[in-house]
Amino acid sequence: MALSYKARRRLSLLILLVGLPLYIVVAVTIMGFFEDPPFLLELLIYVVLGIVWALPFKAVFKGVGKADPDKPQPPQ
Repeated sequence: MALSYKARRRLSLLILLVGLPLYIVVAVTIMGFFEDPPFLLELLIYVVLGIVWALPFKAVFKGVGKADPDKPQPPQ
């Protein structure tokens, strides 16, 4: 089922305001279990985690920043 533009905008806002901070807390908590990893390894893990969180939501975020395609265009 395809989401409407308005639903995708609302869902993306919810993901960014609620889901992303929760994901950050989980990622930092997981990293806390490791005993002082080398800096480059820690940086690599954070970069990978920073990219991985957005992959499942790619379809939700796609085109949200553009104008509403469902809205009728005014006559010119």
